[in-house]
Amino acid sequence: MSAWLQTKSWEEAKEAIVKSKGVAIVPIGSVEQHSYHLPLGTDTYVAMTIAEEAAEKTGAVLTPPVWFGWSPHHMVLPGTVTIRPEVLSELTYDIIESLNAHGLNKIILINGHRIVNVVWMQICAQRAQSKLGCTVKIFDPAYMSKDIVKELGFGPVGHAEEVETSHMMARYPDMVHLEKAVDNPIKDTPLYSVDPTYEHDTLCYVPSTIDHARAAAKKSGGCTGEPSKSDARRGQIYHDHLVKNLVSVVEQLQNA
Repeated sequence: MSAWLQTKSWEEAKEAIVKSKGVAIVPIGSVEQHSYHLPLGTDTYVAMTIAEEAAEKTGAVLTPPVWFGWSPHHMVLPGTVTIRPEVLSELTYDIIESLNAHGLNKIILINGHRIVNVVWMQICAQRAQSKLGCTVKIFDPAYMSKDIVKELGFGPVGHAEEVETSHMMARYPDMVHLEKAVDNPIKDTPLYSVDPTYEHDTLCYVPSTIDHARAAAKKSGGCTGEPSKSDARRGQIYHDHLVKNLVSVVEQLQNA
């Protein structure tokens, strides 16, 4: 039977909640431009595929994804939908409150939208823990793969680069059109980076200006990084590593 909550009747949901030992996984991503070679929903698909496999392995309840994210810097290209972070925080809080009311009091938010979603997710999680007495964890693939990306030979975190592209090639190959990819190598920025493996500041990130985003759009269709170096084999190893870590998080909560 599917792990997805939306596929169940309320009676099946009741059984699944008991089986889950109170753990629910909420995938959160975005709908935004991902250059010429990846779909707009890449960030959400990434969150969904990690969450689904971990839920199947652990019995955690898996909710429908929050498809949209905060993406003001990607509005330079068609198809992008950006939602204000305060709205996303309120929406996700209501999801957590509903789950908590039914006995799902250990929530894992899977962030597929890199560092841009993290701040509002932290605010939401803190509020939920304080007001509802539940436990909320944030699982971010970029941070949860810090110990393997260099071993796999991936370049720095960018946008629609070889990490995201390789992962999508492994999990959703029909959605990837690598022949359309245009490289836009990432230049070092002293003391600042969105890459969690960077030894200096990674948390003081501010979304790109429209001018910066427009330049990337003109040069590479919105990509930053080198997607031409992507391959499905490394993408699958990366995926398996993330699933293993997420399973560990779920089991820790189930056994707490």
